[in-house]
Amino acid sequence: MTTNLPVATEIIPIVLQLQPAIAMTDDQFYEFCQLNRDFRIERNAAGELVIMPPTGSETDERNFNLVGQLWVWTKQDGTGVGFGSSGGFSLPNGAVRSPDTAWIKRTRWEAIPVEIRKKFAPICPEFVIELRSQSDRLQVLQDKMQEYIDNGTQLGWLIDRKQRRVLIYRPNIAVEVLDNPKTLYGEPLLLGFVLDLSQVW
Repeated sequence: MTTNLPVATEIIPIVLQLQPAIAMTDDQFYEFCQLNRDFRIERNAAGELVIMPPTGSETDERNFNLVGQLWVWTKQDGTGVGFGSSGGFSLPNGAVRSPDTAWIKRTRWEAIPVEIRKKFAPICPEFVIELRSQSDRLQVLQDKMQEYIDNGTQLGWLIDRKQRRVLIYRPNIAVEVLDNPKTLYGEPLLLGFVLDLSQVW
């Protein structure tokens, strides 16, 4: 007897248009997110709410590995601070985004008042990673990566587990595509940081 397992289909995030009927301030959006913690909520540059379901357990386990590797390097290096997928950042274009993994130079982070840091800090990370799960729509993540670059990110890695490839984003440079790499190197931005992908694929 053969059992057919369900095939993961691509999930398109739900986009809620609020304006002009409702215009949320930054504080109101933050409170809205706190009231709806079971959802992954972002806001795009047009003020629309982007609602995504929680990631699957396997994807989150792989993302935990990414965060762990960046955490170890960050503590050893000392020049910056790292973040996981729960933190949101207010980008210069008005969007509020939550990359799967991010890093910010310590001097830039500490220049933001502590009270403001407690919400969605008005800063774009220098480094971001997005990890594509089996159900993530690639174009959505590619657009998100380009938005990070357009708002000040210096290095971005889109890790596509579905196709076992990595798309590398940098300002003013064409996107570089690596097929099934074993490691990724963060230089020159993250000196000495090497991401082992063996536990990610």
